[in-house]
Amino acid sequence: MTDKIDAQTPKLTPKDFSSGADVRWCPGCGDYSILAQVQRTFAKIGYQKHEPIVISGIGCSSRFPYYMSTYGFHGIHGRAPALATGVKLALPDHPVWVVSGDGDLMSIGGNHFIHACRKNMDLKMLLFNNRIYGLTKGQYSPTSEKGKITKTSPYGSIDYPFNPISLALGSNSTFVARTIDHEPKHMQMVLEKAAEHVGTAFVEIFQNCVIFNHGAFNPLTDKETKEDHLLYLEDGQPMVFGKNKDKGIVLKGFEPVVVDLNDGSHSIDEVLVHHEKDESGILAFILAHMTDHPDLPTPIGVFRNVRKETYGEALYRQIDEVTEKKGKGTLETLLSEGNIWEVK
Repeated sequence: MTDKIDAQTPKLTPKDFSSGADVRWCPGCGDYSILAQVQRTFAKIGYQKHEPIVISGIGCSSRFPYYMSTYGFHGIHGRAPALATGVKLALPDHPVWVVSGDGDLMSIGGNHFIHACRKNMDLKMLLFNNRIYGLTKGQYSPTSEKGKITKTSPYGSIDYPFNPISLALGSNSTFVARTIDHEPKHMQMVLEKAAEHVGTAFVEIFQNCVIFNHGAFNPLTDKETKEDHLLYLEDGQPMVFGKNKDKGIVLKGFEPVVVDLNDGSHSIDEVLVHHEKDESGILAFILAHMTDHPDLPTPIGVFRNVRKETYGEALYRQIDEVTEKKGKGTLETLLSEGNIWEVK
């Protein structure tokens, strides 16, 4: 993969990454915004069309490869991370992007997701989270809030929802972030950082489903309310929010609380400072659970960004080490040595 555009490399535009196929999402769907920002990001960071590979599972989001003028694969339900793992190991020089929904990745694909994170596969995984099953017409999903009334929970869901950020952190993903379909510039910034990361890069994208879960994220997207409900995470910066940037997050023990920076009892020096490269992950976990608390703002941005050896790096290093010690093997040797037996 080319890291930089040189004089001989044509500079592509977002339009170059559009396949030209009819985009079959409902008018007003948040997926349009995500598609546009991915295409802009691919052009901005200098990908050539033959380099990135986009892999999806099943769901509204998973139509994505059809709309990208790149290599791609539309897989089966929940298996996108497994397919992407095979592709990345076979083609290590190509960036591999996984596109999935909350039903696809958090339900039937949950096992594949946590193990891709655990192995630190060098994948960019985008979760389109609209907290509903959209393609199958409005059933509650693993991220739907408790009490959600849907076609499969007519009296309210009794399930506790997954917190995808917390799940990714618990699976030891080395890059974990969140953005929103209504925040295109923020989304592009997060996608660029994910593209730069070496290792598992997980990005949760809050995405509005206009048909089956319209307005699920209204407090975070409405111009009148979003400043008081969103906490923009910036590495090395204090966690302040609000229309006038007069509210801050401080820790009482391990409990984040909101303080008023204008009441005279708290100063900016007390406010928690974000560190996305915190190796322990403790701060990222605390921030992840703020999402579940009605009295706290919802963090968006990069929660964690650390570097460690990827599965692919470890695999090829091991192959080189064994080859140096034992020499290059053959298929015949492989089949005729070790634990073999003869059937008579």
